[in-house]
Amino acid sequence: MDIDHDRLYKVLLQTFFQEFVELFFPEAAVAIDFTHVKFLSEEIFTDLTGGQRGRVDLLVETKLKGEDALILIHFEPQSYYEREFAERMFIYASRLYEKYRRRIVPIAIFSHERKKREPDTFSWEFSFLDVLKFRYFSLQLKHQDWRKYVQTNNPVAAALLSSMGYDKRDRTELYGSFLRIMLDLKFDPARMRLLTVFFESYMQLSASEENLAYSEFIKQYPQEEGTLMEWLTSHEKKGFQKGLIEGKIEGKIQGEIEGKKKQLENVVFRMLQEGLPLELITKVTGLPEPEIEKLQSSH
Repeated sequence: MDIDHDRLYKVLLQTFFQEFVELFFPEAAVAIDFTHVKFLSEEIFTDLTGGQRGRVDLLVETKLKGEDALILIHFEPQSYYEREFAERMFIYASRLYEKYRRRIVPIAIFSHERKKREPDTFSWEFSFLDVLKFRYFSLQLKHQDWRKYVQTNNPVAAALLSSMGYDKRDRTELYGSFLRIMLDLKFDPARMRLLTVFFESYMQLSASEENLAYSEFIKQYPQEEGTLMEWLTSHEKKGFQKGLIEGKIEGKIQGEIEGKKKQLENVVFRMLQEGLPLELITKVTGLPEPEIEKLQSSH
């Protein structure tokens, strides 16, 4: 499934603009007056390098504390490697300044898998003169350690955990941390759906991984079992993104029952070993209690 990166980031940043800046750029957050925030319409520029057509998706008008002058914050999400990206950031800033005549804070958000560090500067100079040094904030998500953000209780951290750097062995633990933050946030359904859709757009777990994550989560936070199931059920009723959460789990599990029944049985057996109640195992796996009891007796 193709991911509409620009749209996802635009909605996330419009909804949680202050939380994003506070999380990743605290030195800027201290200076910004968040009581004055206005999202401007997208800007389209033509005649860029090589005759390209460029678009600034997210432009924010705000102020600094203690100042009356307006400033602009330009967000540029980048989902793929682009050799001339720094030059494009400079051109965008130049065009924006030409139109608005305001100071600009440029922020690049890299979500691609490339390990090499992205530049944060565009410059040119001569042996006899330094002409230009243009800089911008650079956030390379794959260089961020996800564990650093699990205690922040920040909604942006929850959404972006799946885009950060992690070992494949940590997938279920990472998902459990996402669940922990989500339950702590206690947001309205619309914002909860936004965060979940964003997270799952960049990390799609198998049914067995989801089941393991739920069982590990409830083992660690047994008092949250009811809250977790209520939250999962509420999202199933909303039917968002083609039945994510329980609807997706049930669909995947039915497929595993038909084609990979042994794998599902192993998941159930592990949950039984951890002492999880039959009612919970039934809810998570979709298997009836008699069949679970049969598996229990066979082991």
